[in-house]
Amino acid sequence: MATSKKETEKNVESTSVALLEERKVKALEKIAKSLDALTSWVEDIDKAEWSERIQYYLYEFLNKDQSKSYRQDKNTKTQEEDTEEAEFVRPTRRIVE
Repeated sequence: MATSKKETEKNVESTSVALLEERKVKALEKIAKSLDALTSWVEDIDKAEWSERIQYYLYEFLNKDQSKSYRQDKNTKTQEEDTEEAEFVRPTRRIVE
């Protein structure tokens, strides 16, 4: 009787491992489909139109990041770092309808 109990435990374990592997494969397939759709979307973007928008948002992101680090380290900044920040020119954002 003890051997059959061990065998049933092994069977249950092997089926659960097989189910987990199947779920992993399905999840990876879903991720691959999503990534493929995202790649197609990025390839279809009109890059000339989005170039200015991306520049604007990257500039805003850079300023936010710099302002946070400036607040944290405002006593440690040197004059050279302050002049380097002034070299960035804010891009203009045109809204086209």
